[in-house]
Amino acid sequence: MTRGTGAGTGIPAHADVLTVTMNPAVDHTLTVEEPLREGAVARTDDAQFDAGGKGINVSQYLTALGVEAPATGFLGGPFGRMIADALDDDGVARDFVEIDGRTRLNTTVLSPDGEYKINHNGPVVDGADVDALVERVRDRDPDRLVVAGSLPRGIGADTVDRLAEAGPWETAVDMGGAFLDRFDGSYLVCKPNRAELAEATGREIETLEDAASAAAELRERGYRYVLASLGADGALLVSDSGAVHARALPVDVVDTVGAGDAMLSGFLAGLARGESTEDALRTAVVVAARVVSVSGTSVPAFDDVFASRERVTVARV
Repeated sequence: MTRGTGAGTGIPAHADVLTVTMNPAVDHTLTVEEPLREGAVARTDDAQFDAGGKGINVSQYLTALGVEAPATGFLGGPFGRMIADALDDDGVARDFVEIDGRTRLNTTVLSPDGEYKINHNGPVVDGADVDALVERVRDRDPDRLVVAGSLPRGIGADTVDRLAEAGPWETAVDMGGAFLDRFDGSYLVCKPNRAELAEATGREIETLEDAASAAAELRERGYRYVLASLGADGALLVSDSGAVHARALPVDVVDTVGAGDAMLSGFLAGLARGESTEDALRTAVVVAARVVSVSGTSVPAFDDVFASRERVTVARV
């Protein structure tokens, strides 16, 4: 059975950006004071639950940047309801397809002897669910579509192509490197990190020139732009006019979770404002710097992002 989860917080009939998260998760993080031992019960009063998923993160960041960016995708079961409630609390508009399967719960246990992760595989999604999602996207008719994150069982790269080709919108993708060379359509931008860029092209990425060459190769497979996040080495934007490198801003890095999503959000926010691609790249770097300075995927203050981007040094590669 496929149905809507509700309109959420004032979802518009038309959106600047619509994000699609097909395999979201509730991220459950807890801390224990003693090392885990077989057969022993570990107890804690510390637990955190966050709405997880790359597209959801992009919606949260774009909304905070003043860009209308509702979220859609698949939700199901109690964890799906937790995500819907969290987005409502954050003021992020939503219009998910509700499925019979259960949205994932991903658990991270932080203990003195290490970090342990247990991730659910997620639900199986069928053809009727995909049909409903395509119609949901058509109904919202966004200027730009973002498809981000992993895919649930039952779905392949052809579903991403179908979403991209269902209307006149431009589509951005942020997915694992193994997917980035499987799409048949034409895309606005893809956002690989260094490892994903290497995986997508089969190249070793050791220098900035290596990254630029690999990104140029990837761009020829159907992307107008390749926006590569390079961690402490900043970001690289490759288009038909060549490669541009932006240096990372000096910040105290607290948590890199969500950094790539933030970079894509900043780039799309710049484009939504009608900026040049170089200014959009600068905005991307500033937004990513703000996000890595806070814990988790919580949204930091973006008040002066657009005024701060002149601090970002950009040069041709």
